[in-house]
Parts: sequence; structure tokens; C-alpha cells
Amino acid sequence: MKHLTFPLLSVTLLVSFGSSMLYGYNLAVVNSPAVHIKAFYNATWSRRYGHGLAAGPLTLLYSLTVSIFALGGLVGSLLVGVLVERYGRNGALSRSALLVLLAGGFMGFSRELGSPEMVIVGRSVTGLHSGICLSVVPLYLGEIAPKNLRGFLSLMPSIFICLGVFFAQVLGLPELLGKDRFWPLFLSVVVIPASLQLLLLHCFPESPRYLLIERNDICGATEALHRFLGTPDVQDVIEEMKEEQRSLSSMEMVSVWQLLRDRSVRWQTLSVVVVNAGMQLSGIDAVSPGRSSPLGPGSAEAELRPGNSFPQVHHSSDPLAHAKSPPWQIWFYTNIIFKNAGIPVSQIPYAIVGTGAIEVVAGLIGCFTIEKLGRRPLVITGFCAMGICLAGITVSMLLQTALPWMRYFSVACVIGIIAGFCMGPAGVPFLMTAELFTQSHRPAAYVVGGSLNWLCNFTIGFVFPFLQMSAGAFCYLVFCGVCLLVALYVYLVVPETKNKTFMEISHIFATRRSFFSIPAHLIRMRKLDGYGALESSSLEGSGSSLP
Repeated sequence: MKHLTFPLLSVTLLVSFGSSMLYGYNLAVVNSPAVHIKAFYNATWSRRYGHGLAAGPLTLLYSLTVSIFALGGLVGSLLVGVLVERYGRNGALSRSALLVLLAGGFMGFSRELGSPEMVIVGRSVTGLHSGICLSVVPLYLGEIAPKNLRGFLSLMPSIFICLGVFFAQVLGLPELLGKDRFWPLFLSVVVIPASLQLLLLHCFPESPRYLLIERNDICGATEALHRFLGTPDVQDVIEEMKEEQRSLSSMEMVSVWQLLRDRSVRWQTLSVVVVNAGMQLSGIDAVSPGRSSPLGPGSAEAELRPGNSFPQVHHSSDPLAHAKSPPWQIWFYTNIIFKNAGIPVSQIPYAIVGTGAIEVVAGLIGCFTIEKLGRRPLVITGFCAMGICLAGITVSMLLQTALPWMRYFSVACVIGIIAGFCMGPAGVPFLMTAELFTQSHRPAAYVVGGSLNWLCNFTIGFVFPFLQMSAGAFCYLVFCGVCLLVALYVYLVVPETKNKTFMEISHIFATRRSFFSIPAHLIRMRKLDGYGALESSSLEGSGSSLP
């Protein structure tokens, strides 16, 4: 049993604070200053061309500002494989911090230079950084952590993502940086954590698995293990890595295309696809008020007509009103839920901060229980809880005119969705991507998982407004179905990986014969030929302490 050492904890906190937290912060940072940013765009356009922007083009320009973050993230996720192979895990994170400094400069000086383009470019660069780090951080932590601490350390970044959302909500309050004159500073605060990571990350070693298996640097790997594990006795870990290196001696690092074509890892790949797509298609971005909408936060006056689940929006004569609060924007129902529960409109931002605090608490619960409960229970329970609460929101919105107490039930459902997501589905998919593959396939798996994550994120932002217009309150039943199907898939297919080495996990997949423990010939499935599987009998249940 390996113990948590100061270097392990320190590097985990550092990369979580300097990288993962920025992803959560940038998800939510454009919500509160949306009106001020649009006013800046309109004023700049008026100075340049002598007339302001119409509501449609202004909304489109702001939508681009928000959505380009996801496009930048997609590009960043596609670069992960190349970066971690060339620069290593630690090196990729260090170099990516420079992107944040560049983005912060663009956004921080955009108003002084009268350039909306600088805001858009800055947002795209922050997305690029987040796309890289969202995969590299769990990859790095998964490789340096002993197997008995891998879940705990790998879920730490998900807590900092929630903290990033929470800090953006708090700093965006009118009493702090929510004023018009502060929005450039609000967007560029990200340079502080990135600078800290850039200054301190070089003090920690590279991933020992990367050094030994990919670089054949036994001395460097040994020194790194001494530092991270805090013990001179690391020979058992070195031998496990060498065993994996020997099993992969005839196989180079695989590309994404090779990974997708490799039948020996088909179920691992499919599992990564399902859990990463399910994480974004679960409806969290259609419910959680802390995450940015391409069309901005809802601030319209709204009401529910009796017998109708569609909110009716009343816009003012302000030419920016339609851009401020379009009736089809993603967070509309959440704002209506809070308002109908009796929360004054002026107090809704503080209620949203409360949901951010719930995210952090739920993330902490997941982080401190994963090594005891395992990965599968957290994921299955989280998705099931989300599915039930999503169905509950639909029922409450349909019945709240007849049953006034249902409006409070809908608030409880929102809290349940957020808590269920943050306890498992928010972080475990990234950990599973590291655990289900050996060294040769792991970078390509992160490219697949990360790219799918960002594509689904962008798809939800694009499709949900139309789904909401066509289906009304029933739109959440789509997400309910996704959550329950993902939970069922994990229950039937994905094995428990708690306290197992990467080689043991590979061997488990190699010896699985089918989905439902039915003989392979009955469902016409080929037996999985594991890569790097050990020739000995099943290692499941081994007492080894190797990472």
C-alpha cells in the first residue's frame, strides 16, 4: 500500500489549480458580463461604422465569443497525442500555460484597444489550452499515482473544475468584478494560476511511465519514482513497467486511426466513447446555471401561463433586449425554476453561486469515496440520479401550475442533477480513459475521448435551443434517456478498475468473452485479444501495489 506523499499531493494541486480550474472558470466567466461585453461590441461597431449592431448580428457575435471556446478546445484535444509524445506530460502542461498568458493579454487589453476581435481570439486560445489540459492532466496524474491512490488523485482536477465555475460565479457578482469597468480584468484573471504553474511545475519530475516505457530512461524513471513515492524501494514498480514495455516492444505508439481499427481494444475504445459522450449529452449543460450559454444568461421577465410549459418572455424596448435575453437560450428554464420558487430576480445570481458550492461539495464527496466505493458505483449512481432528476424536472414543470409545491421539487431536481454529475460522471470518464489502456494506446484514447467531449459540448450548445423550442419541457426526457443508457452500459460492460494495475485491467478485458456473460458464438462476438496481456492466470485480486 503506497501512501500519499507531499510531492504527489503538491503536483496534483498545482496542475489542478493551474490547468483544470481554468477550464471551469472559462466555462462560466462570460455569463455575468454578457451585457457589458455586448455593449462594448455595439459601441465599438458604432465608432467604426457610424451605426450600432442590430439585435441579430449582435447576438451572433456574442454567440461566436462563447462558442469559439469549444472549437478551440476541440483543436487542443486533437493535439494532445503529438504534444505528450514529443514533450512528455509535464512538458506539455508547462508549455500550454504560455497559451493562457497570451489569451489573458488579448482579453485584458481588448477594451483599451477597442478590439472585439481580441476578445474572440483570447477565448479561442483559452479553449485551446483547456482542450490540451483536460486530457493531459488526468493522463499525467493517472501515470504518476500508485494504483491505490489513482482514483483519489485523478478526481482532484474535477473538484478544481467545479471550483473554477464557483470562482467565476462569485467574482461575477456586482459587488466584485461584475461591473462594466471590470469585465476585461474578469476575463484575464486566468493568467494568475497559469503563471504559478509555469513557475513551479518544472520542480516536479516527468511521468515515470513516460520516461521508462517511451524514452527508455530507467535512471530518470527511478529518480521520479523516488520523488513521487517517497521511498527508495521502487524496484517492484520498475519491474511492472518493464513488463509492460516488453509486452509493447513490437508495438509503437498507435495513432487515433489505428486505435479505432484495433479489434483487440474495441470494448475499451467503445467504453471511452460512451462515457465521454454521455458526460456531455447528460444534460448538465442544459441545467447547471454555472456554465456558459452561446446566447448568454437569461435575464428576461418571464412567466408560465396556466396549462402551458413554455415560458413566455416579455422584452423591453431596449434595442439590446433581444440580445440580452433570447427566449431559446439554454439557461432559460433554470432561471424560471429559481424565479418560480420565489427567489427574487435580483437574488438569482446568489442562488447560482449556491449551485456552484454544491458542485464543489459533491466533487469532494466523489473524490474521497472513489477508492472505497470504486469507479463503477460512482458513475452508475451519478448517471441514474441525473436521469431520475431530469425526469422529475419534466414532471414538475408540467404540473407546477396545478400543484404549486412542484416548483420547489424542481429546484431539488436541479440540485440533484448537479450533485449526481459532480460525484462521478464529471471526473471518472477521464480516469477511465487512463486506466482502460496501456501506454501505447493511452494518448490516442485521450485524443478520441477529448475530441468527442468537445464535439458533444458544442453539439448540445447548438442543438438544445431547437430541441427546447420543439419539445418544451419534454426536452429533458432526451437527456434522461441518455443518462440511463450510459449507466446501463457501464453496469454491463465496464469492469471495476479500483486497485488494479494497468496490466491487470488489460488482462481483464482480454479474458472477457461477451457483453452479458453469454458465450461469444451466441451473439457473434469475437473473443477480445488483449494487447500486452500477461500469459499467466488472471491477476484480478492480486495484492500488488504497482501503479
